Amino acid sequence: MSSHPPWQPVLALDVGGTKLAAGVVGPDGGLRSLHQVGTVVGEGPAAVVKRLLELGEQALAESSDGPVVAVGVGCGGPLDPRNGVILGPPGLPGWDEVPLGRMVADRFGLPTYVENDATAAALGEFQWGGWGVRDLVYLTVSTGFGGGVVANGKLFRGAADQGGELGHVVVDWQGRVCGCGARGCAEAYVSGTSVARRATEAVADRLGSSLAHLPVITAKDVAEHARAGDDVAGAVWDETTAMLGRMVAVLINICEPELVVLGGGVTRSGNQLLDPVREAALRQAMPPAANACDVVLSRHGDAVGVLGAAAIAYERLGAV
Repeated sequence: MSSHPPWQPVLALDVGGTKLAAGVVGPDGGLRSLHQVGTVVGEGPAAVVKRLLELGEQALAESSDGPVVAVGVGCGGPLDPRNGVILGPPGLPGWDEVPLGRMVADRFGLPTYVENDATAAALGEFQWGGWGVRDLVYLTVSTGFGGGVVANGKLFRGAADQGGELGHVVVDWQGRVCGCGARGCAEAYVSGTSVARRATEAVADRLGSSLAHLPVITAKDVAEHARAGDDVAGAVWDETTAMLGRMVAVLINICEPELVVLGGGVTRSGNQLLDPVREAALRQAMPPAANACDVVLSRHGDAVGVLGAAAIAYERLGAV
């Protein structure tokens, strides 16, 4: 149990393949400050960490809640949360054996706790989502795809502290090659990176698509052009939501949560993503589990990663 009063704020840092975020968060989940910048993974881990630390300084300077007592860090896995070391995430090429926890602790002089970003976000949703449930699965549909599980009010970590690595559940054993090296992982189909890549491949075969005029295709473009009626974008989007719906059904059967929460950048498409995923998931899951569950979008938007990192800091401090 921490000797720090539980009402003191923490600094929360979120490392994603597309963006970095930093904020000061209170024990009520209230954001005292929030800053975001692009990750630019091609610059390598040293430059990205430098930018992350500067972002943290900005977040601290903007907050007026007094000194923070710890730092929580969420980052894509695999990673070693006990020692704060990043172990080569597919979405962060070159991040092999990066001692992120020590680097952050050295900069801020505070206890620093590192956790898989999606696992952290699951705890943040449980603590501060306002859902009123004890069993929850969180899925982040972003540059990558991952998740976390809260069972009976406790974050599931597993024997190797990697529990809830849901992005690498195999959904097609002869399918697309994933960034982790395996074939057919969910991440190879439903991440924003995969949506963009599959659309780019499809456009090469169907040059009549409205997507063909774009210099670079993003998942956001696919969603927008699908809404506008483009056949190629629509086919890619439909495949994405069908695969994600099936994945959610599998998780409902395994975990029997009361709630599956979807977050991450791709969920900015709103009901265009949620409605088909929710319908497919609840139709395909076994009836008792499906009847006990709902599928929703996170209420926290771009702040979900920061709130998750803060939740981890409070948990590790023993304040929650």
